[in-house]
Amino acid sequence: MVAPQDIPLAKSALPRTVSSSLLATSPSAAFPSSYSSFSTALGRITSHKQLKPFATEDIRVLLLENVNQTGRDIFAQQGYQVEFHKTSLSEDQLIEKIRDVHAIGIRSKTKLTARVLAEAKNLIVIGCFCIGTNQVDLEYATKHGIAVFNSPFSNSRSVAELVIAEVIFLARQLGDRSDEMHRGTWNKVSNKCWEIRGKTLGIVGYGHIGSQLSVLADALGMSVVYYDVVNLMALGTARQVPTLEALLEASDFVTLHVPELPETKDMISAKQLEQMRNGSYLINASRGTVVDIPALVDAMRSGHIAGAALDVYPNEPGGNGDYFTNDLNSWAEDLQNLKNIILTPHIGGSTEEAQIAIGAEVASALMRYINEGATVGAVNLPEVNLRSLTLDEPNHVRVIYIHHNVPVNAILGDHNVDKQMTDSRGEVAYLMADISDVSLAEIKDLNERLESLSCTFMLSPLERLASD
Repeated sequence: MVAPQDIPLAKSALPRTVSSSLLATSPSAAFPSSYSSFSTALGRITSHKQLKPFATEDIRVLLLENVNQTGRDIFAQQGYQVEFHKTSLSEDQLIEKIRDVHAIGIRSKTKLTARVLAEAKNLIVIGCFCIGTNQVDLEYATKHGIAVFNSPFSNSRSVAELVIAEVIFLARQLGDRSDEMHRGTWNKVSNKCWEIRGKTLGIVGYGHIGSQLSVLADALGMSVVYYDVVNLMALGTARQVPTLEALLEASDFVTLHVPELPETKDMISAKQLEQMRNGSYLINASRGTVVDIPALVDAMRSGHIAGAALDVYPNEPGGNGDYFTNDLNSWAEDLQNLKNIILTPHIGGSTEEAQIAIGAEVASALMRYINEGATVGAVNLPEVNLRSLTLDEPNHVRVIYIHHNVPVNAILGDHNVDKQMTDSRGEVAYLMADISDVSLAEIKDLNERLESLSCTFMLSPLERLASD
């Protein structure tokens, strides 16, 4: 028996509403073109070749913000056209570039607003090569059938290790001592320098990063408490506390690992800083809007907060250079003039290991979506997947239909559905079905019938027809 092989999907230039139907076509064709070239997934050569219902060179991918080479190689090995930029683009530049692409890969600085996405007439998928997706208008993307993927796990260890390093740096005032030595000043002191063993680390947000950090801190002899909006199992000797206030009052070091939400804006402000222990330390490697920076400056000037480490800021430059000034954030110079403060340029996940893992994870997810319609790992669509079609299954078509969560199965009733899976998330439903013994004329009719439904988010024939 022939082993199952991946079969790519493509997208047509059909207009989008609120659902999407995919049948095998060239990305630029309004109706399925030829059946296909053969290829191997990710450069793997096998005796059972992979069906591709479109010319892979028609798929255009735009990668911004220096996406890792690993991800770029995955796209190139599929034969996609890849345009790569080391930095983010301005909104106007982005609008110009995004008009003709089928997939875009970004990190944290690129903003895919509704205005930008409205110009992306061929876009079917977005890859966030990072943890967060707040830089994407997810509501707009979902309503227009654009899948969004991210990498929620791959840089967790890198961020956790950075925070541990910062805990030690702050406790020993290493940043100040290093700066003094660079200026030629020998200043050997022990006053208000501490071991971290026996101290209490308070973790706000006990997700992938917070829980890994908990294990590392426990191994170093720290006591760990954490606060989260949901009850979560503690690792090691850590214990959950019921309120943020309880955590702040109990901790020598407070570290933040929460998403950017309306509820987390200025989560740590003057009131919360006052609740922290006198002489305690604050670390933020989550999102820049979580900490009220002017309030932190005041708390450090008063001596109530003994030190801080910030890796994220409300406004961040679009590229490297001398941009961290008062023109960007009005309090930048106030921060720079404080003692025992570590300022880093959003490098929590910036390790070779993390970027290689993120590049592979997100690029592979985008490839599977383009080639097969698989939504496993998507942040805005139901997770649906089916076994791939093979050369043993000629004259098959895979229909992928993104639509309002209403019944649509009747439209497939006249066809032989070999396998089917559907799922919903809120108002959005995702249907994937493999239909056998279909002709091009029948595919065209099915495509037109799906396109005519009022429940469609985006109608994009991504059918694939296998030939003998």
